Amino acid sequence: MTRKIENLYRFNKLEAYTFKQKFLIRLADLSFYTLIKLIGRTITFEIAGWENFEQIENDKKIPIYAFWHERIFLSTYFFRNRNIIVITSQSFDGEYIARFIQRLGYGAVRGSSTRGGVGALAQMIRLMKQGLPMGFTIDGPKGPCRVAKTGALLLAKKTGNPVMPFVVEAEKFWTLGSWDKLQIPKPFSRAKVFIGELIYLTTDADNEEIEKKRCELQKNLDQLIEMGKQWRENL
Repeated sequence: MTRKIENLYRFNKLEAYTFKQKFLIRLADLSFYTLIKLIGRTITFEIAGWENFEQIENDKKIPIYAFWHERIFLSTYFFRNRNIIVITSQSFDGEYIARFIQRLGYGAVRGSSTRGGVGALAQMIRLMKQGLPMGFTIDGPKGPCRVAKTGALLLAKKTGNPVMPFVVEAEKFWTLGSWDKLQIPKPFSRAKVFIGELIYLTTDADNEEIEKKRCELQKNLDQLIEMGKQWRENL
């Protein structure tokens, strides 16, 4: 890797923050990392649709991972240590999020849909052309919950790589009162990873085609959620 790419997997310096902010960033970073790692290790995973992931490799393409924000806990654990690049916001929250995902083998590009988003997407395009996979919470960073946005599709158009929708369904979980109804899996339970059909865009896709594919992505993820629900109910 070049030095610029290596830096995506390293912590940013905290010179711009106060002593208290530095302490809280490090505390949140280690707390979330420890929680994800400890609970994740107790989960027994099953997988459906892995042939879709293998198809990407067979086609010599690179995956653009797309999933709902509410499932970020187990998704982050399951796909750890794959050098996946994700966007984290240019904020206090974004700083500790970047740190704990970097501990799990992810790279962090700074930006969001409200600040720095265009520049972050351009950087992701460049990085993907260098062979790095990308990950999107497709309804993030602030919702609406389970409403697909177009960031991953725009990246697919620019790079020729497929969007790979997936859902991680936990057998038992707690639901937080956040905007995304974040799910925290209960230790020593089961989970199933559902990988959906790949979505490609041509480089000349217009806005109408992008919207069509967004609806396809929405439908695909909705179907995976339903499959997960049925799996859980049949346990």
